[in-house]
Amino acid sequence: MSSSPKVVGGKVSCIVVKIGTRLLTTGPGEVDLDRLAKMGEAVRRLRDRGVEVVVVSSGAVGLGMGKLGLTERPADAAALRACAAIGQSLLMNLWRDALEPFDIVPAQILLTREDFRSRASSLNVEATLRNLLDQGVVPVINENDSVSDEEIRFGDNDVLSALLASLCKADLLVMLSTAEGLLNRGDGGKIVSFIEEITPEIEAMAGGSENATSVGGMVTKLEAAKISAKSGCACFVGSGYDPSILDRVIEGEAVGTFFAPAGLPLKARKQWLAFFPKTRGVLIVDDGARRAVVEEGKSLLAKGVSAFRGDFSRGDVVAIETENGEVVGQGAVGFSSDELPRVQGKEGSQILADFPDRKRGELVHRDHLAVLV
Repeated sequence: MSSSPKVVGGKVSCIVVKIGTRLLTTGPGEVDLDRLAKMGEAVRRLRDRGVEVVVVSSGAVGLGMGKLGLTERPADAAALRACAAIGQSLLMNLWRDALEPFDIVPAQILLTREDFRSRASSLNVEATLRNLLDQGVVPVINENDSVSDEEIRFGDNDVLSALLASLCKADLLVMLSTAEGLLNRGDGGKIVSFIEEITPEIEAMAGGSENATSVGGMVTKLEAAKISAKSGCACFVGSGYDPSILDRVIEGEAVGTFFAPAGLPLKARKQWLAFFPKTRGVLIVDDGARRAVVEEGKSLLAKGVSAFRGDFSRGDVVAIETENGEVVGQGAVGFSSDELPRVQGKEGSQILADFPDRKRGELVHRDHLAVLV
């Protein structure tokens, strides 16, 4: 596989799916068998599309706690490791039961951070993964918590899943949890659907998130997204409660938060913007704006927008449509639908005066705009 991503227009060759503890269990030792069965079906549908699947599954500690009759997560590291040792075999049996009805063979791999620090051991892991995938096997991977307490620092396998996505050169990392995506608390708690770059502003949105994403929290998911992006792998964070979530992500629906890979050339970044066929809103432009965007390759200015539809946040992907209904492009919008009435018809200098915290006055900058005609 090449190191450049192939998730363009919904084409995915290899995907890493990380599933959080709370999706699989309803309490210590209490397994949501129905959800696990639906996860097995979702993996089968991906395989039917020709997609290689690697599963990263938490849950061993919780299953071990249930077997020991514990209701509180042990604070002692040795007790945690004991719970993991008991629970890991139970977890693997559950995944076997979920996958084998579809004639899918699962394979257990247990890893620690040490397996990624040495080039030799990393190559061993990579070779094992490649051999399993070539044989049509689905690797089911967890951190080896029976000998390491690093899960606490990793964050519920979030970082581990990103390291694996990089190692096996996956096109897409999907982190499923109880959270629907990254929330922009400054915009009424709306989900940020598209993130091209993880900035300090984006990191601030993750601060203070509790409970919704189990041990790791949204902070560690951003850390994982950074690792994934640097390796040329896209990343998605969303809710695993939706049994069709993997299908919808592959189809390009904006159902959670999508992180584009970093370090791509401009043309490739624009292809990533075009990966979203379902947008959050529509900007309707006049003939002059259409000409500037399509024929001259310029940014979309607010003065060229005659109307808009939809409820969208700053950074969301929106469609650009002419007054005759022709869709000419889509891109990441620099202003929310609530802010748009304040900028429509204005020059960039006026907009920056009204929004002194913004560095750019364009509505959609040309670097964040994909022309579709």
